[in-house]
Amino acid sequence: MRLKLSILLATAILCRGQEPLKIGIIGLDSSHAVQFTALLNEANRKDHVSGAVVVAAFKGGSPTVAESRDRIERFTSEVTSKYNVKLVNSIPELCNMVDAILLLSVDARQHLEQLKPVFVARKRAYVDKPLAGSYRDGREIVRLSKDSGVPFFSSSSQRFVPAVMALKNDPSLGRIEGAITFGPMPIEDYIPDLFWYGVHSVEMLYQLMGPGCERVARVHSEGADSVVGTWRDGRIGEMRGLRSTPRAYGAIVFGSKKVEISRNLANPAEKEPAGSNYRALVEEIVQFFRTGKPPVDPGESLEGLAFMEAADISKRRNGAPVSLKEVMEAK
Repeated sequence: MRLKLSILLATAILCRGQEPLKIGIIGLDSSHAVQFTALLNEANRKDHVSGAVVVAAFKGGSPTVAESRDRIERFTSEVTSKYNVKLVNSIPELCNMVDAILLLSVDARQHLEQLKPVFVARKRAYVDKPLAGSYRDGREIVRLSKDSGVPFFSSSSQRFVPAVMALKNDPSLGRIEGAITFGPMPIEDYIPDLFWYGVHSVEMLYQLMGPGCERVARVHSEGADSVVGTWRDGRIGEMRGLRSTPRAYGAIVFGSKKVEISRNLANPAEKEPAGSNYRALVEEIVQFFRTGKPPVDPGESLEGLAFMEAADISKRRNGAPVSLKEVMEAK
């Protein structure tokens, strides 16, 4: 009898552990709200990510930002009608209904205030790129996370695409001595230039190079930007933002044993469902929600913000090198 009870208890615990996490979304003004929900909630997709399901959302939105204002109703309608996601009136209400949070608001300037009630509710959170609208806000997010003991992580989907991970983990390259990453870089005027789309290429660069950049110098033209970073160990990494050329992502890695080039890193294989290029990131998110171990250290995310802000300062100084320390120590 005791053995049967033990088996029943073990089975109950196992089943309970396999129940999908209930996820809440903050910000339905991003296409990621639709794509991430599809990957999690459509169990019949061949690229389905198991272990979590989106059940509720706080609409959010930024009326002064066109990319938010002009798309939020369409994305809200799709998420709520197609996936039966419940809309709620506040972030605290949302937190009471879910196990973890996807913060997807397009306007990164909102992220700090939107995360405050999430940390109070002690819910783990993924914060869509960029982490914040400024280095200062990002630093405050990291402080609040530490003080509350609630982990988070922030990332671009490009950081985890298989082609980038293959370059990072390829032993035949030897030590990565430098890298060049590139991708689209339209500019929005309400946040620093690289924060809008350049962040994707910066995230790829940090995935390949790791943290430790000391200074950056930026060359800017109407059609492109080049931001060159010097790491404290003497390695050089560069991101190139594209505006006058076709939309594409890619990387060149300079290894101690060989040089490798990878192109079209954002494009899923032909005949893949829409949003498949987000699958690797969503898998990382679900794993983080389960374990509480962020795949990107908050300090690295902060350094990325400093890298991008320093690039703006360099632009204003006609390409002069700017120390990341200058950004990090600003009041």
